[in-house]
Amino acid sequence: MYPTTDKARRSVLDQAERLRLLSSTERDLIRLVHEPGFPRWLEQIQATGGCAHPIYLSGHTTVRDAFTGTVLRHYDTSGEPGGRMPVRCRNRRASRCQPCARLHAGDTFHLVRAGLVGGKGVADRVQLHPRLFVTLTAPSFGSVHRSGTANSAYCHPRREGGQCSHGRPLGCGRQHSDTDPALGQPLCPDCYDYTGHVLWHASAGLLWSRYVHTVRRHLASAAGITQTRLREHLTLSFAKVAEYQKRGAVHFHAVVRLDGPLGPASPPPLWATTELLEAAVRSAAASVEVRTPYSPATGERVIRWGVQLDVHAIRSRAFAGSAVTDDAVAAYVAKYVSKSVGDAGGIDRRITDVDSIRLAPVNAHLRALMGTCWRLGGLPELTDLNLRSWTHTLGFRGHVLTKSRRYSTTYGELRTARARHRSQTAPLDLEGTTVTESAWRYVGSGHSLAEAELAAGIAEDHARGRDLAREARAWGHDQR
Repeated sequence: MYPTTDKARRSVLDQAERLRLLSSTERDLIRLVHEPGFPRWLEQIQATGGCAHPIYLSGHTTVRDAFTGTVLRHYDTSGEPGGRMPVRCRNRRASRCQPCARLHAGDTFHLVRAGLVGGKGVADRVQLHPRLFVTLTAPSFGSVHRSGTANSAYCHPRREGGQCSHGRPLGCGRQHSDTDPALGQPLCPDCYDYTGHVLWHASAGLLWSRYVHTVRRHLASAAGITQTRLREHLTLSFAKVAEYQKRGAVHFHAVVRLDGPLGPASPPPLWATTELLEAAVRSAAASVEVRTPYSPATGERVIRWGVQLDVHAIRSRAFAGSAVTDDAVAAYVAKYVSKSVGDAGGIDRRITDVDSIRLAPVNAHLRALMGTCWRLGGLPELTDLNLRSWTHTLGFRGHVLTKSRRYSTTYGELRTARARHRSQTAPLDLEGTTVTESAWRYVGSGHSLAEAELAAGIAEDHARGRDLAREARAWGHDQR
């Protein structure tokens, strides 16, 4: 109905003018709070922890007694706002969704820690097994700017000076801070082996696989048995995480453990010591190699680990003064599982064309690596490396975290246990006496402008609540 009086018309015009002056987010917020299902929507977003990009599903789940057909539990989204239910996006990258990345990092901590101290279905005796924390790096592809080292506080001091074949200095006498944008950049981009860098990334997964097989072979040789009989005596288990360095190269942090032939529940033989495992880890790193497919443009490259190799025995936290403890290693691995190439200055979205590389908000070094990926990806000899699909990761195709089957529990088991704990309901299918009927479909994802603001506030409240709870626990511990 149209306003019939001058006063009513002015009121409508004034309201329209006020709305016009509001931002798009403010107008969307007004729309959102007037939705009849707004309180329930808030509850749903609270339940997701303020997920930044929830997935919306529509459907139902019904649990029936297998013998009588009685409905024991039923849930349907028809009564929810918009007829849909939001679930977490479960993105591990903090740059995409901080709440889900934190949850994933927490799961990773417990997954890695269970393989070090037991629990979550892993025998406690793993604490007594030989365990190492190993860091494997990429080789040098050219000199890059770096922060101070143990030997010198300067980047690349060269008393004799000198220049490369392109007329650039071979050294750098500056002291770079940790936030200096020059860190990781090559001293001479023309001297830098971008092709070797990209091909190493593309072959890193295969290099790791062969490395693990080589460690087993060296263990068998040290024990004087054949590799085929090694499993009769022990099992090699591992969990590793990939981390991008400032120069855009990946290196791996790995927990390596020796178990008996039955896995974590059985002790390794007496001859399988920590010293023997360390010797096998070091000798395998020095000998393993992978060869890339031959191409007239690149030749056949030999892929090896870098010379920098760190190996530390993992100690129990009962050992005072030891930095490499069970909890410290688990926390270290969990910290890096939520990171990506974006934390090294790159982007975490797929590249689809050359113009996207040219316009990408990255430094010149990473742009050159992306361009090399795209160029090499067009060579028919390197088609199997699928480099163009992995241009945004600089050619690296591996998962951020991988583990052997017997190392510890799985992400799925951890999520199931958490869901049961939060719902405070006992599982209904412990003895196979129930039948579950489910039908779900994807109906959307993400937030509107106002929804994103509210979800970010919820996530911030949750983070602040965790910080306060942590401080309260620390205060209570100090009082004792």
